[in-house]
Amino acid sequence: MANANSTPDSEEAPEGNVHSTQRTVLNHVDASTLVNLASDLVKIPSFKTEETKLAAWLAQYFSARGYRVDLQEIEAGRFQTIATLKGTGGGRSLMFNGHLDIDPLAYGWKRDPWTPSVEGNFLYGAGIYNMKGGVASMIAAAEAIRQAGVPLRGDLVIACVVGELQGGVGTVHLLRTGLRTDMAVVTEPYGAHNVVTTHAGVTEMAISTIGRSRHISRKKEAVDAIGKMIKAISALERITFQCTPRPDLPDLPLLNVGCIIGGRGRDHDLKGPNYTCDYCTVLIDVRFLPGQTFESVLGDIRSALDALKAEDPDFAYEIQAPPPDRFKALRVNMEPTDVPVETDIVQTVVRHYTAVTGQGPRTVGTILPLSYAGDDTCHLWRAGIPCVLYGPEGLEGTSGEPDNCVLVSEMVLATQVLALTALDVCNRSRGIEKSEADRPRGS
Repeated sequence: MANANSTPDSEEAPEGNVHSTQRTVLNHVDASTLVNLASDLVKIPSFKTEETKLAAWLAQYFSARGYRVDLQEIEAGRFQTIATLKGTGGGRSLMFNGHLDIDPLAYGWKRDPWTPSVEGNFLYGAGIYNMKGGVASMIAAAEAIRQAGVPLRGDLVIACVVGELQGGVGTVHLLRTGLRTDMAVVTEPYGAHNVVTTHAGVTEMAISTIGRSRHISRKKEAVDAIGKMIKAISALERITFQCTPRPDLPDLPLLNVGCIIGGRGRDHDLKGPNYTCDYCTVLIDVRFLPGQTFESVLGDIRSALDALKAEDPDFAYEIQAPPPDRFKALRVNMEPTDVPVETDIVQTVVRHYTAVTGQGPRTVGTILPLSYAGDDTCHLWRAGIPCVLYGPEGLEGTSGEPDNCVLVSEMVLATQVLALTALDVCNRSRGIEKSEADRPRGS
């Protein structure tokens, strides 16, 4: 991963590495335009389930520029924007895919998160790291082609999806509509000097302990669900998963207890601290290896909790997977994904990165710790779409300052590489067959 203070080794393509059409397109990639677009995205809050206002803004943005726009309703009142720069015909199609939903804001921001600010090579703002910087880059790449007046034979689809942080519900929805492209690039913030093919599986679940509530004066008669949860958390943190380790993913599997709430009843009523808790819930997140499945992960967790139950007759629990909707947690499991590095779209991005910078990427394949995250390539790959991760680097925050940012220079470089990739893929004849490496496994 690039150092936060670094700049790309070369933001301009060496003259001998690109032809005149490519140069024309690259001349339409402008840092100030990118910053303005990314800033516009930041100004519209778009937490999980709250993306519709930004989706509507993007629909107007694309419509005003001549794109075909599909404002998709993935559930009642919740929309995402799929825009298409139509080709003239006969070429292969490419999807740029990026999510609009953003992570919750960490405590202690120093800046107004909704007022973007540029400080040197850094653009700060809520959600700019994950992943409005990447969304801006993929839109700007399409715009560079359109503004240059260079025709594409195949369609270029810009999928601004929702709910990736819920497991990819937006991408799952667009695939269910029947939308398919020949290849795809997901513009997650893994660094514009890295081409990433591997990521962990991801699942989330709610685990609840069930007690017996009594007034404090009769506490000895109670079964305290919070006390039982303390035991459960200890067991979860010691769990041994059944799996085959992988040297390139040494920390997997990973389990995190991320949230806890306890009270009376299934709604965790908090109005009675004079009563013991009879229902305590944790939300956990598990990152798992290729070779593991959601079912095997769930089985290992049940085994650990059943062992507690065997030791303690008052220990009772239940698991909800996915968690109840009110928690806005992962609703779709993300399977581990391992795209072969020889896949055409991977090598196409590598080739154009090399053309722009004059040298090969720093990493092709797995990058740590980011390959421990999940992303929408898992759904695209299993739908038969060869795909890869490529997008601009930023900072999620530091120990003293949680404000997140994206490097402007990385957005510029990513936009250049994405634009050349689209020119290449969308002007190939549809008669070219997929190689064996391009055929997704398990689709």
